[in-house]
Amino acid sequence: MKKLLFALPLVLLLLASSCKSSATKELPRIAICGLAIESSTFSPAVSDEAAFRTRYGQEVFSYYPFFAPDSGIINRAVWLPTLRGHAMPGGIVTREAYESLVGKTLDSLKTKLPLDAIFFDIHGAMSVQGLDDPEGDFLVRIRELVGTDVLISTSMDLHGSVSPRLAQNTDLITCYRLAPHEDAIESKKRAVTNLLNRLESGKGKPAYKAWIPVPILLPGEKTSTRIEPGKSLYGEIPSVIEKDKVIDASIWMSYPWADEPRNHGVVVAYGDDKEAVGKAAEKLATHFWDVRKEFEFVAPTVYLDEALEKALASDKKPFIISDMGDNPTAGGAGDVTWTLHEILKRPEFKSANSKSLIYASIPGEEFVKKAKDIGIGGKIDATAGADVDNRYAPPVRITGTITAIHEGNSTAKTEVVVKNGNISVIVTEKRTAYHYERNFTDLGLNPRETDILVVKIGYLVPELYDMRADWLMALTPGGVDQDLLRLPYKRINRPMYPLDPDMADPDLSAQFIPLSDEIKR
Repeated sequence: MKKLLFALPLVLLLLASSCKSSATKELPRIAICGLAIESSTFSPAVSDEAAFRTRYGQEVFSYYPFFAPDSGIINRAVWLPTLRGHAMPGGIVTREAYESLVGKTLDSLKTKLPLDAIFFDIHGAMSVQGLDDPEGDFLVRIRELVGTDVLISTSMDLHGSVSPRLAQNTDLITCYRLAPHEDAIESKKRAVTNLLNRLESGKGKPAYKAWIPVPILLPGEKTSTRIEPGKSLYGEIPSVIEKDKVIDASIWMSYPWADEPRNHGVVVAYGDDKEAVGKAAEKLATHFWDVRKEFEFVAPTVYLDEALEKALASDKKPFIISDMGDNPTAGGAGDVTWTLHEILKRPEFKSANSKSLIYASIPGEEFVKKAKDIGIGGKIDATAGADVDNRYAPPVRITGTITAIHEGNSTAKTEVVVKNGNISVIVTEKRTAYHYERNFTDLGLNPRETDILVVKIGYLVPELYDMRADWLMALTPGGVDQDLLRLPYKRINRPMYPLDPDMADPDLSAQFIPLSDEIKR
């Protein structure tokens, strides 16, 4: 695939040359841009520009395997990638970082004008210092540059938020239909093919867009499409799509760890038949509301003490415990030490015959430096964590034998494993997430043969899910606390389920959003 992607510049030049010399209709000029991050306003962490793994120009294609030369998509347009930034979920984005990244995108777009269309690839849960609805703001700035004739197709995570401003200034919009997001690439491809179909048919902007706010705000760990009611809710989407009448429909769960008015469930449908579009949106919104009380955590959920007791009593391995409150892939700082403090207190892991446990992970830059000076096989006594989020526990003292030092991880940089009793603690130079078996085996650890695996995560990503022999999610403290009733919301719209469990039924009638012929600021 890499060789195919590296060949893209030549393919694009050939396409551009073909367009200029051909007597037939020229291919549409389509730009690609977007920024993606989930950022918690309940975490003290802050995300700067360096947090975004930004790609420019031809590098942008490496995000999208469906742009391979033999894909049948690359030859349908002249593709003009600008900037695409993707960050691990974290804290609120600095205004300086946001302005810099948006400015660079706009500068690049200026050099690509004129445009026929834009593929706008975002997450939808970015929070920025001093700015509500940054994705909506970003799109307004794009519209002010490129005008209202340019067709824009937006791809999003289902945990994003869709404001009326975002809905109006885009023409086509879609989001993932699976959580975990195994259909991410498929959804992005859908956004692109819907865009191409409207351009090639000459039909342009869909005539109608229906937007329905649904006053529900739930953590992703309660809305997995692996189980009901999420499975059937999202499974209903294809049944309401009807060619040009209803081109697409989507359900956004939104993001519960940001305190903004836009944070709530949303349904959007669009197409050329007003009645069909309205009915499609209302059907999905009503279904969403009707099953609101059925959403439960995707796995049994308890507090940490009970999770450890059950894991210690189990004969299954690996017994996985999700340390949910500080999950870095949901927006946690990733350095809350509370859970590790509790584990290291447990006498059950001290004897040679005790159960084994891997903890993944805690960041500690100074700890890693000290470990590198000592070397593998040496003894270490140092602290790590709580550099960003020390609200629940101070830095944790970790003592033991260094069993591995691994350099070169793209996010963690350097990783260190320390053995304390029968506990193996992974300490990283930079915060990271552990989602794949190779993340452990690269460090000389065997998660399949370990009794207990504790990971800073919520619902398990596919590889860990398939590996588990048993699994519990632990309600632990942090910036993405799953117990939403403990969060100090001040700005979201109320009433909101489940914060207001006895609220009256909302009006779920379709609201038709104006077309992007006029910029909504």
